[in-house]
Amino acid sequence: MYVSEKPLKNYPWWLKPFFWSQKRRYGKVLKPGLLWARVPKLFAAVAALYGVLDRKSSPLSPELRSLITVRVSQVNWCAFCIDVNGMTLAQRSGSMDKLNALDQWQTSALFDEKEKVALEYAEAITYSDQHVTPELMTRVKTFFDEDGVIELTGLIAFQNLSSKFNAALDVPAEGFCKLPDKP
Repeated sequence: MYVSEKPLKNYPWWLKPFFWSQKRRYGKVLKPGLLWARVPKLFAAVAALYGVLDRKSSPLSPELRSLITVRVSQVNWCAFCIDVNGMTLAQRSGSMDKLNALDQWQTSALFDEKEKVALEYAEAITYSDQHVTPELMTRVKTFFDEDGVIELTGLIAFQNLSSKFNAALDVPAEGFCKLPDKP
């Protein structure tokens, strides 16, 4: 890891409930949270955005959100994100099958057409040598209304922010999920 986190006692008091919640959920405070929290206002903004994107009333299903976050993380080589989001995907889908097949989503029968279009859209946004074509947007809109398109785009953009942040700082996987081999 290229930047170290500070000792917990050195963070503002108002971040402690977040750290307590992470410790309860994951058994420890996660390194990315400690890194983002080095700039508390930035941390608060990122945490608020994540909370909005992963809310129960999202027009995107929990499983689809997890598929997107893992695939974007794979493209961006973020070991931590693949690990923690892979665990969430396995929990939400009930198995490791989709996680293990995600790097071959185009040819796998495990993914339905809505998932495949969402994954194609995620890759078009994430890979710097691709872009969203009018034809792709037409296919995206067959599965998502305009608010759904905004939500999906926001999720992809957020996961690019998160995974690029963690990958750039070399945040390692923490052992939440058995990771599939790199694509």
